Amino acid sequence: MDATELIDLYCAVWDEPDAAFRAEKLSAVWAARASYTDPSVHAANGEELLAHIAKVRAKRPGAKVVRTSQLDRHHNLVRFAWRVVLADGAPLPEGLDIAFLSADGARIERILGFFGQLPY
Repeated sequence: MDATELIDLYCAVWDEPDAAFRAEKLSAVWAARASYTDPSVHAANGEELLAHIAKVRAKRPGAKVVRTSQLDRHHNLVRFAWRVVLADGAPLPEGLDIAFLSADGARIERILGFFGQLPY
């Protein structure tokens, strides 16, 4: 799969209500020692990320993560904007993720997430 498909499948992990399917989707994109860090959490592996996603989903049932930008890529780095849209359609502020991809581009090795727009 190309980088866009990889990132879109990663975003879909956050939308999946079924924990088993969520884990299956994550395993398709997540490297064995991958980590996730945003202002609220550091998940050192896929299991910790799945536990974090479950907590987030419990707070916002039915919410969706929507990629709101094209991918900006160089080397094995990808950045993209996203936003959470609540079940009632209300959008939350946009965020930005930077994904570190494996050498072959087939897996995500690390995500660094930021909430809100860049300060100017």
